Amino acid sequence: MSTTVSRLDKVRTGAWSGGKSPFNVEYGKIMMWFFLTSDAFTFSAFLVYYGSQRFAHVAWPDPDKVFQSIPFIADSGYPLVFVGIMTFILIMSSVTMVLAVEAGHRNAKKEVVGWMIATIIGGLMFLGCQALEWSHLHHQGFWFGTIPTQEGVLSAETLAPYFSHGISEVSALQFANLFFTITGFHGLHVTIGVILNIIILGMTMSGVFERRGTYLMVEKVGLYWHFVDLVWVFVFTFFYLV
Repeated sequence: MSTTVSRLDKVRTGAWSGGKSPFNVEYGKIMMWFFLTSDAFTFSAFLVYYGSQRFAHVAWPDPDKVFQSIPFIADSGYPLVFVGIMTFILIMSSVTMVLAVEAGHRNAKKEVVGWMIATIIGGLMFLGCQALEWSHLHHQGFWFGTIPTQEGVLSAETLAPYFSHGISEVSALQFANLFFTITGFHGLHVTIGVILNIIILGMTMSGVFERRGTYLMVEKVGLYWHFVDLVWVFVFTFFYLV
């Protein structure tokens, strides 16, 4: 009986007989991980469905033919160059976020501010590039529920430039719907991330974290930003490379 009471006392005082507690993680960080895990399931469902549709159809739009423009420079002839630039921008924003978190661990306020600004700029540049890509695809005729036509007339000739093997109206429509849905969902996450980064930047500049003595909030938002970057790697692979 006395042994049981002793163990209960240890639990109440925060002690754990096995050494350091495996749950010695800040509550907010655990909740962020829970959220990111659930969000990962959502993105996984989208991408698994896209993959099933992609391989269920023999004819499917060729990414090298659909994504071969560079806005304001060339309408064709540069497959995947522009999306490569977008991907590089987002990855670099993840690097600057890592540097912001590292600076926060050292309580280096000015460095945190600088790297957060760089991360925000990277996020805004990515969103701008995505808007240009969407605009170009809409100009080509791809949009939710629509596929390319010439003067309202759909024919094999209008779809031929986007296919390498065979032509399928159903595949083109599925591709358009899934592309704008999934990249739009990811773009929404990037937008939320930029807003969160702006809020954290404002709190940093006003000295909130300096007074608290910890920049843990920067690390929490950093987890979300890295997740958004990681998801884009999968989106990039599924839509632009496969």
